[in-house]
Order: sequence, then structure tokens, then C-alpha cells
Amino acid sequence: MDLQLTGKHALVTGSSSGLGAAMARLLATEGAQVIVHGRSEKRATAVAEAIRADGGKADVALGDLTTDEGADAVAAAALAAGPVDILVNNAGAYKHLSWTDATPDTWRETYEGNVISGVRMIQRFVPAMRERGWGRVITIGGGLATQPLFQHPQYNATLAARHNLAVSLARELKGTGVTSNIVAPGAILVDAVKDLLIEIAPERGWGETWEQIELGATNELVPNDVDRLGRPEEIATAVAFLASPLAGYISGANIRVDGGTIRNVT
Repeated sequence: MDLQLTGKHALVTGSSSGLGAAMARLLATEGAQVIVHGRSEKRATAVAEAIRADGGKADVALGDLTTDEGADAVAAAALAAGPVDILVNNAGAYKHLSWTDATPDTWRETYEGNVISGVRMIQRFVPAMRERGWGRVITIGGGLATQPLFQHPQYNATLAARHNLAVSLARELKGTGVTSNIVAPGAILVDAVKDLLIEIAPERGWGETWEQIELGATNELVPNDVDRLGRPEEIATAVAFLASPLAGYISGANIRVDGGTIRNVT
């Protein structure tokens, strides 16, 4: 399927590794000119060079989105390649903390990095999208936004805020040609996750082969209907579709890509 992304400019925040890098690669494969964002020049440049080596177009924008100055630097670098048509707010982080360990300062820092950073990008790019009459804003959320765990409460709450602001933005953009949607991944197999699961597998009795470990970890930690973890490319596919002109009738939606982990009908 041709997603009609040739000639579009896409900024994917937090795309110097992991999920974000997979999104940037697929958008470039579909013809978009991608801006790879990160705080590490080495890692961001490596992703951009890999995209170019595969025949895609990629530039780099460096900056810390938890500050206005960093957001300004990212916006300037991104716009140097042309108007941004697609904004993927992926950047964010979390720490495994309990309610006791997550101090008010931790909550504040998590909101700054996971929520306000995305607002900064929206405010810098969406007004021009509105003026041009076309644009896509895709926020990466997660199932913990609606079914939070007792762990890392500060992170759960920021996911809920990301979902909420994305739907509010969709209402704000009514009739403008700019859409705002959410992609909510489940547990995704990135390198750090695989390394962790292999490390803890012996004490959990999950087996020795990767196939056994993945099934054991899935059943014990994140039960779903597919009996495996998701792959970064599967999240990227949902993002690429929502970024395309083909998704023009989708706005304010939460697209769960989680193998059925979240078990409600809304």
C-alpha cells in the first residue's frame, strides 16, 4: 500500500533509539523526509546515516525538550529542512518507582519530560500546520494510561495526561485538516527489554531458549491474546498509517497495539 508520504516532512521526537528509531526508519521507507531527534549526537546521527544508507532522507535535530531553549533548538533544526507536516511525540522516560520512592520532585520531572515536552513541540509546529490546512500529530501513549499499575505511579499519570491532551488537541483542530491521534503500545521487545528478560529468566523458571523465555515472560508479566511481546516495527506501522493522507478521517482516536493486553471495549 502506498501511504502517500513522499514529500512530507516528519519529526519523530526521541528517535535516536528504540521505538522512535523504528518509526523514523519506516516513515523514511514510505517516502517521508525524517528528522531524527535526540540528545546524543552520536546516536541520532547513527540512525540518520542508516536511513540514508537505505535510500531514505533524514536530518538530525538535537536538543533537550524539557527546556524551552532545547525545544527552540530542535524546532530550528527541524524547520531548516522545510515545514514539518508530521509530528510524532514519542520522547519520554520512566523509572520503576513505588509510591513511597516517587517524590514530588520525581513527579514534577516526569511531567516535564513526558507531557510538557510534547506540548512544547505542539505549540511550535501545529500553528503552521493549521495555516497550511494539513498536518498530523501522533502521540505515543500506552495502556497504563487507562489501566495503571501500582508501580511507577508518576509514569502512569503522565501517560494518562498524554492521552488526554491528544484528544483535547483533536477537538481544538476541528475542521482544520490537522488530526491528532494516539498510538498506545503494549510491552515491546526493544534491546533493553530482551536483555532484562534473559537476565531474570533463570530465577523465574521461564526456560532456556528465547522462545521459552518470551512466552514465560508474556504469560507472567503482560498476558495478552498473541502470547508474545510486540515488535518496534508493529508500532511504527500504526504510526505511519496515522501519519498518512489515508487516515484523514481518524482524529481523537486511541489505537492500541498491544496484542490484547488492555481488555476493554472502548
